[in-house]
Amino acid sequence: MNIPHRFFIFELIFKGRMQTFKTSKSKESILNKIRTALNEQAVPTPFPEVDKEQIKSVYDKDDLTIEEKFANEFIKLGGKFVFCDNEQELIDNIQTLYESRAWKQLLCSDKRLINLLHNNKIDILQLTDPKEENADACITGCEALISRTGSVLFSSHQYMGRTAPVFYPIHIIVAYANQIVYDVEDGIRLLKQRYNNELPSMINLNTGPSRTADIEKTLVVGVHGPAEVFCLYVNAW
Repeated sequence: MNIPHRFFIFELIFKGRMQTFKTSKSKESILNKIRTALNEQAVPTPFPEVDKEQIKSVYDKDDLTIEEKFANEFIKLGGKFVFCDNEQELIDNIQTLYESRAWKQLLCSDKRLINLLHNNKIDILQLTDPKEENADACITGCEALISRTGSVLFSSHQYMGRTAPVFYPIHIIVAYANQIVYDVEDGIRLLKQRYNNELPSMINLNTGPSRTADIEKTLVVGVHGPAEVFCLYVNAW
């Protein structure tokens, strides 16, 4: 096969077939000059000082505690944060929410929490059931709270972990002091420790109530998930 000297051959193997492309010698000469110039004059890094800092220090520019940081970010996203000093305050706040909203059906996917309320003579929670589609709200636990972004980590290891946090119109999250971490990487590390380095098949990072602006650029809340999200934070282990 004779090819004129002014052409170079480039071979590309794609799906088992060989294709031949040609480019002129003058074009290749220009490209070589550009490559050489780029190698000789490296483009400077825009913010070289950032590489010298730890990732956390780049974001952590305030004096807030990890709990205060989460509460601030969670509220900015439209969430409702409730601080409970102990489990008795947790029980009181759940009962107050139930009565003030005049809910008729409050589901809960956390069996331990259901038992906690039952032991205190409060019988307002029902175990979450996929058949119960018209409940007013649903309470779930979580895997971790992410302080920096105000997000909440869920997984398929939780009872109805795939559906309970997103299916019902109001979502109430119960979390404890030993579940709050600074960033997402810390949350993943916590999951690995909890499940002996075997991550759940589904990990979901929820950030604020459901919202979309797909229709005429108008922000609508509660289309693809809960319109309201509460976090009842228990300051106890």
